[in-house]
Amino acid sequence: MSNSYLQLLLLLVLYIISANSAQPYEGNYGEAVFTLQVPTLEENNLDNLLSFGYYHKSCPQFEYILHNKVKEWIKKDDTLAASLLRLHFHDCSVRGCDGSILLKHEGSERAAQASKTLRGFEVIDDIKAALEKHCPKKVSCADILTTAARDATVEVGGPYWTVPYGRKDGTISFDYEAEMIPKGHENITSLVEFFQSKGLTVLDLVVLSGAHTIGRTTCGSIQYRLYNYKGTGKPDPSIDPKYLNFLQRKCRWASEYVDLDGTTPKTFDRMYYLNLKKNMGLLSTDQLLQSDPRTSPLVSALTTSPSVFEHQFAVSMSKFGVIDVLTDEDEGEIRTNCNFVNAY
Repeated sequence: MSNSYLQLLLLLVLYIISANSAQPYEGNYGEAVFTLQVPTLEENNLDNLLSFGYYHKSCPQFEYILHNKVKEWIKKDDTLAASLLRLHFHDCSVRGCDGSILLKHEGSERAAQASKTLRGFEVIDDIKAALEKHCPKKVSCADILTTAARDATVEVGGPYWTVPYGRKDGTISFDYEAEMIPKGHENITSLVEFFQSKGLTVLDLVVLSGAHTIGRTTCGSIQYRLYNYKGTGKPDPSIDPKYLNFLQRKCRWASEYVDLDGTTPKTFDRMYYLNLKKNMGLLSTDQLLQSDPRTSPLVSALTTSPSVFEHQFAVSMSKFGVIDVLTDEDEGEIRTNCNFVNAY
């Protein structure tokens, strides 16, 4: 039996497991499932649809300029790859992929406590400035952020996926909405419900959590697991003892940083899932994916082959990048500066 056949079979199994896992486990999630259909270039006969060829005439150098800028920034600081992915996640998780996280004003999502550790804004600003010189008022900040997250993933060894364009930038941004984004200490039921509210499946939850194969977090976000888990005054018993010892030595100070992937933190690979099997998930939401019956079969499946994880990550990111997009000029705009709404 060929490797390609086995991989196709495994992907089918993943799909079936995901469909079964989506059934209620604790409480009723409801039956409605939302899927946003993204048109291909051939199907794009209306101006209000996303298209893979949206900038072919108005800004043909868009992807070339963006790719080179992302490459330059990550060459200087490879931690920006994870930061751009996270910035994209925070954007699409509130009001959809509309660039609202980039707005810089009092009471915006960017000003929320949950957004204090977000990075990468300067990368988006740099790309936008270059595009405004080359093709002014043509490329939205929402399209820039979505594509930058893709190119950043590729730069650290992750998969490539095609991004349809035509998103408009939102003009509304509230800090209290940003506080609803998962912070790393929720239970699986809460995460499943959050992802389903965005039209995503349990499979998408497990696969997109694999973005934690790169990046880092502050020790302050995990110290409760190391010293006082659930008020017991003891560490989380699910953490591997050797890994726990390392983390306790590493995280004496809350301000220190620790890698989300303790094995290959600078490479985008499936090691994240192999770590979960060894009880080396850094955030409690990571490790719970291994222990919860709705997600553990998917974790096991994603450890089997690098290509399976990479393929499915590209698929899930393609779905994630079109959440509640704005495509009508009456709904949004193309900002000339990603930090502020346009002045009329």
